Amino acid sequence: MSQRYFSPSPATGSIAGFNRGDFSKRNSGGLSPRDNGMLVHTVNRQMMILLGTEKKLLPASVINQVTKERAAEVEDQQGYALGRKQLKDLKEQVTDELLPRAFSIQRSIWVWIDPVNGWLAIDSGSTSIADDVLKLLLASVDRLQISRLCTVHSPLSSMTNWLAADEAPQGFTVDQDTELRAAGEGKATVRYIRHTLEADDTRRHIASGKQCTRLAMTWADHVSFVLTESLTIKRIAPLDVLKEGDDPSNKKDAERFDADVMLMTAELNKMLTDLVVALGGEPPVSA
Repeated sequence: MSQRYFSPSPATGSIAGFNRGDFSKRNSGGLSPRDNGMLVHTVNRQMMILLGTEKKLLPASVINQVTKERAAEVEDQQGYALGRKQLKDLKEQVTDELLPRAFSIQRSIWVWIDPVNGWLAIDSGSTSIADDVLKLLLASVDRLQISRLCTVHSPLSSMTNWLAADEAPQGFTVDQDTELRAAGEGKATVRYIRHTLEADDTRRHIASGKQCTRLAMTWADHVSFVLTESLTIKRIAPLDVLKEGDDPSNKKDAERFDADVMLMTAELNKMLTDLVVALGGEPPVSA
């Protein structure tokens, strides 16, 4: 989940006016989260959006090979080599011809917008995908105000300090996955995967110049996740304690979906708020 801060105003507090024509980016578009034709599903003032993307797999080696063959044919016909501009135009033509036959990969990306508490979260660990989604939202909604979440202390220094002190911030526990990387030219890296973190071992790595770039954590025994140096939160998973007393057999699909949205958005709001506090809070807004 790549996380952003959503700043609602009277003009942007609702995005229920989305329509399919708003999504102008090629091979991207809005899908209905509940298959009812609505592009925004709202539960308890929490908004869920489902974006669909399609990526064409067309290797550059294939384009270059076909372009080379076509160029040879044209050169035989006209009796001289193609110029740089002609080769460029030919390559673009070949790409356009091959694209419809390229293999397609389709994926769906969930977006959660909380206008009450000011959160916007994108279900993707890819920065480029998150940026594409943000551009799509900004192009689709007038006067939508979005700013990147910043904290006083960087995740890199905070995670390193937590491991060095062998003490997680209040409300959190450190799990068994982490990565420590040196800042030098060699970028020596040590990874722990499902391995108990021994304080003496991690301190020795930190003393040698390594810093923590990824850290698996659990919040309030409710949600586990991995925090990265870029303030991206990955591998979010609700723990069993959230499912106690919930009998899915007694709920219809629509009711179950809404109940899950209400539960997880409430928990994520609390978790994100506590995480920001653990990272020193947000820096003051300059006048």
